[in-house]
Amino acid sequence: MSEPTTFELAGHAGKLHAQRWPAPDQPRYVALLCHGYGEHIGRYDFVADRLRADGAVVYGVDHVGHGRSEGERALIDDFDKVVDDFRLLHKHAAAENPDLPVVLIGHSMGGMIAARYGSLHGAELACLVLSAPVLGRWDVIDGLLDGTIEPTPLDPSTLSRDPAVGAAYEADPLVWHGPFKQPTLQAFHTELERINKGPDLDDVTALWLHGKADQLVPYAATLEGWRVIADEGDHAQTYAGARHEIFNEINKLDVLRDVTRFVNQFV
Repeated sequence: MSEPTTFELAGHAGKLHAQRWPAPDQPRYVALLCHGYGEHIGRYDFVADRLRADGAVVYGVDHVGHGRSEGERALIDDFDKVVDDFRLLHKHAAAENPDLPVVLIGHSMGGMIAARYGSLHGAELACLVLSAPVLGRWDVIDGLLDGTIEPTPLDPSTLSRDPAVGAAYEADPLVWHGPFKQPTLQAFHTELERINKGPDLDDVTALWLHGKADQLVPYAATLEGWRVIADEGDHAQTYAGARHEIFNEINKLDVLRDVTRFVNQFV
């Protein structure tokens, strides 16, 4: 597994920690990784390694308030600002690889960000992959906003059937282990409303992947949002028994094989 190089970007609320995983040979495409809530891009080494083996040079960034980036921990007051931050990564990667197609892969909250990015800048992407994205509605957010759900930290057992994944998550000092913050909850709600109003994913072909046993971001609610934004020609794939982090699930090799098969239709 290759060690990534690191660099910084000037985000909307301070310095952003970014990483680049080089391709083992001449790269065929650029893959941008967009991580989920409370975590950081360092948790995607395995995903990056599989993409590198497929011929990608891979880039990722810790969102504001996450990982090694600046900002109050796990505080996001407007996700469109995070979309703008992610655009800095895209421009940086494109400048370093001007002749290569660019693929965007987002997970969970990062899937929501990626969906918004695809609706605004899809013409600049070869394709889009959404892993267990927050789309449509997220009842957890609404319950926390109206006080019907107790604001507790994420349950690591919801991530994967592999207990080592939850244990590593709990022990990771760069992961946010506290409860949601009120401005972040409201920002989720606002961003979902924006995505539901459009524009749709008219300019980029997308693949939605989801575990059917996902308790954190349930499949049914995301399906509602997917039907709103998906265009003719977009694709969906589900995995029976899989929980939220399908890139860390016991069938992760199958999932990532599905990702690279899809991507290779467009690069």
